[in-house]
Amino acid sequence: MNIHEYQAKGLLRSYGAPVSQGRVVFKADEAKSAAGELDGPLWVVKAQIHAGGRGKGSFKEASAGDKGGVRLAKSVEEAAEHAGAMLGRTLVTHQTGPEGKQVGRIYIEDGSGIARELYLALLVDRVTSRVSFVCSTEGGVDIEEVAASTPEKILSFSVDPATGVQPFHGRRVAFSLGLEGKQIKQCVDLVSKLYKLFTERDAEMVEINPLIVTDEGDLKCLDAKMGFDSNALYRQADIASLRDESEEDPKELAASKFDLNYIALDGEIGCMVNGAGLAMATMDIIKLNGAEPANFLDVGGGATKEKVTEAFKIITSDRNVKGILVNIFGGIMRCDIIAEGVVAAVRDVGLEVPLVVRLEGTNVEKGKEIINNSGLNVIAADDLSDAAAKIVKAVKG
Repeated sequence: MNIHEYQAKGLLRSYGAPVSQGRVVFKADEAKSAAGELDGPLWVVKAQIHAGGRGKGSFKEASAGDKGGVRLAKSVEEAAEHAGAMLGRTLVTHQTGPEGKQVGRIYIEDGSGIARELYLALLVDRVTSRVSFVCSTEGGVDIEEVAASTPEKILSFSVDPATGVQPFHGRRVAFSLGLEGKQIKQCVDLVSKLYKLFTERDAEMVEINPLIVTDEGDLKCLDAKMGFDSNALYRQADIASLRDESEEDPKELAASKFDLNYIALDGEIGCMVNGAGLAMATMDIIKLNGAEPANFLDVGGGATKEKVTEAFKIITSDRNVKGILVNIFGGIMRCDIIAEGVVAAVRDVGLEVPLVVRLEGTNVEKGKEIINNSGLNVIAADDLSDAAAKIVKAVKG
């Protein structure tokens, strides 16, 4: 689960990390009074969406004078004008895709004098299963671009959970960033606080980009992005309360309410599978046959008829889906339950695209009988290869 920049900065502030003072605005008429509560004399007005590249982004139906999703203001009135110009409009960045995201909230904060821009992040290292620090002197730009063109400018190291973060970790970050004097002590303190936040809050990513050295020579977190482990939200009620459902894919949001593992993709063949490994194999074999999967959907080992019905509805709600492949290997999951769910869903929402069903395992004959006696126009398949070939053929004509 991701959160907005202003929410991330609120968490940073609660852990004692250095951030600017700011106010969040939901309506244009709130902007002037919000900006007036800050010191100035420079204000930064930022569109709040779950995507990077806001400053270089552009609004759909752009008008003259548009300056992206991050703007500077030299007066309270100008800050309010910028906020009103961005609220309710659709911001397109390199991370949103061409559809963009609608701006529903604005963050206004005190401006900062910038001497240097740096990069600092904490991630979960999937190789070592440890928290890893990533830092670079090239802050304020896409770290992926730095990694590709000048990888020597990136330092990455993991922290042993047996010892936790230690002062030498902070010094290692400070020296790699070229910090000196009081900045080293500030960096050691910041690294410790970020690690504590990361581990206590079940974070998956904490990114400070840029981490700046101010004109006064102090460190400050100028921008922040955070993501959290959705599976741990049951013990992080305050983090869960920060969720902005308007920023999420409606299909993924609907799936989460039925405990379905669903991720929307860009292809044309919808997939309903039980088990993550089988789902990955199904997606791979669709690609091998010359098509693209429209989603990852694992209904799980203990899915009910109702969950299967909802899963089918979610797939058919995707306008990009030109065909559906149901691939079930029954172990804990019974094939007849899947069959009943598919039949119920098709009768409820209708079927306007080809449907290939491959069933194998527990109660497979009963499941096939339900499908065959349903009167539905379903293409039967004997195995995964046969199923993939048939659905691709049906979609490609």
